[in-house]
Amino acid sequence: MNAVSLVVQSGLVAKAVLLLLLSFSLMSWTLIFMKFGVFRRGQRESTQFLRIFRSAKNLTAVFEESKRFAKSPIVSVFQEGYRELSQMVKGGQGPANQGPDANELRAMVAEIPIYKEPLELISRTLRHASMKEVAQQERYLIFLATTGNVTPFVGLFGTVWGIMDAFASIGQAGSANLGAVAPGVAEALITTAAGLGAAIPAVIAYNYFLNRVRRQATEMEIFGLEFLTLAERILGRSR
Repeated sequence: MNAVSLVVQSGLVAKAVLLLLLSFSLMSWTLIFMKFGVFRRGQRESTQFLRIFRSAKNLTAVFEESKRFAKSPIVSVFQEGYRELSQMVKGGQGPANQGPDANELRAMVAEIPIYKEPLELISRTLRHASMKEVAQQERYLIFLATTGNVTPFVGLFGTVWGIMDAFASIGQAGSANLGAVAPGVAEALITTAAGLGAAIPAVIAYNYFLNRVRRQATEMEIFGLEFLTLAERILGRSR
């Protein structure tokens, strides 16, 4: 008796459990492939942007180039920090999508409004942008965690129900030999196998993506320090 025949011959409750587990599995695999693509593209674009950022000397040019990397979380952090620096230099005036390069910053530094901690304002902006990106990257991961935690118990419920049904049938038939018990138990255990089949990939993917989120959060923090260092040098030399 193969797995297909076990599913076909299973009871109504077992089929409902298997259908629920199949739904969880399909949704989790869809999410896994979607998240994998997002993380892969984001990492690739972040690497390309960092190469441009660390080699360029014109912040305006870097900002314009950054628009090509819409999926990079580091780019989002840079753009928020750049806009804050631009507004600080221009006294909060001017279009948000434009800003000074290094030379313009030095020329315009005298117009900077009086702030007690100008770098602290930029730091807050960078942290806020990083937190938004982390929250965005963690989106839907809770479903993978839920699938990994819940589906084994759903499968176990189907197994317990199936064994109860098998023993009830044995009691009605008045026979307790192995040939009578084995088919019912096998039908019941198929739901446990299905539950584990849905849970294991979800748990592996959840841990993998969570590690990727933590790594990217660290990368955004490192980039934020680089940006603050650059801003401090520009403002310090201009005073």
